[in-house]
Amino acid sequence: MISLETEVCRLFGIAYPIIQAGMAGGSTTAELVSAVSEAGGLGTLGAAYLTPEAMKETIAEIQSRTEKPFAVNIFASHEQDDFSYLEEVQKALAPFHSELKIEKLQSSYASSDWSAKQFEICIEQKVPVISTAFGCLSKQQMNIAKVRGVKTIVMVTTVKEAQQAEQAGVDAVVAQGSEAGGHRSTFSLERHPQGALIGTMSLVPQIADAVTIPVIAAGGIADGRGLVSSLALGAQAVQLGTRFLTAHEAGTHTVHKQAIFDSDEESTVITKVFSGRPARGIKNRFIEEFEKQDTAPLPFPSQNTITKDLRAAAAKNNDPAFMSLWAGQSTRMLTKEQGAADIIESIMEQAQKILC
Repeated sequence: MISLETEVCRLFGIAYPIIQAGMAGGSTTAELVSAVSEAGGLGTLGAAYLTPEAMKETIAEIQSRTEKPFAVNIFASHEQDDFSYLEEVQKALAPFHSELKIEKLQSSYASSDWSAKQFEICIEQKVPVISTAFGCLSKQQMNIAKVRGVKTIVMVTTVKEAQQAEQAGVDAVVAQGSEAGGHRSTFSLERHPQGALIGTMSLVPQIADAVTIPVIAAGGIADGRGLVSSLALGAQAVQLGTRFLTAHEAGTHTVHKQAIFDSDEESTVITKVFSGRPARGIKNRFIEEFEKQDTAPLPFPSQNTITKDLRAAAAKNNDPAFMSLWAGQSTRMLTKEQGAADIIESIMEQAQKILC
């Protein structure tokens, strides 16, 4: 008999086995994170692109809105900037800059890396759960987290990554299937240039069989059917991203939300053109036209840094043609905006009906 009261619920002190993904870039507002946690799930702040000051303020606001557990997601990547062919990429971007009236381009760039400071802030501000993308915390950081009683989650895309995370001492892993929107957490792109592409239904049971810590399913899950199916496959909870992008409380741009509602299961592609790392998003003009050129995007995080102005200008102009419209493959299942509490309630009601 499948139970909705799982090990993950007990581990993180939450009522329901539902985790809101920590999507960096502004969608995971303090209002969204706290609303998810108040409704019985685990809200997650996507903090990777926040300055330390902004991160502190947002965590403090979450803590002022809820006393329930929540998580903060940060990057654990060791990728270094590579602007070795910046001029070539800038030429490829020039027509888009011209169209968006972006005139003052920098001659040199440097990507911000606040991950070490962000970990320190999580510890200082007594964040209950830290989750990481693109790798694990360092051994020293893991020791600090354990001494402070902080729970840890690592997002993985292969069995090998899950085993590596378990060996590092994490409390749970998120098994991210290829259906997932945005950036998936493949540790190294040397073997998998487009990120590991194992589907959720295949990945979850294989990871559940290979590790002893709880597994959280992610990728293409948007309702109670996905929750029940994930539990049947050996997961102890689900992590949802795209479903919460469309929540009332999310900071997702209105144009981005509408693009999700207008899309279907065939609309998304995996692309590196926005960030240099493979990410799933709704195909638009920028993806199509940049990928037609011979110029490859810079590696992550460099490409992300040099396209920041372009994405910001497009957002200001409400122009979806040049925005990074991250989304997973289950967008046809999303038809309207809902509050975070309503999303969780509807998922749990559907799951309970299936199990009765």
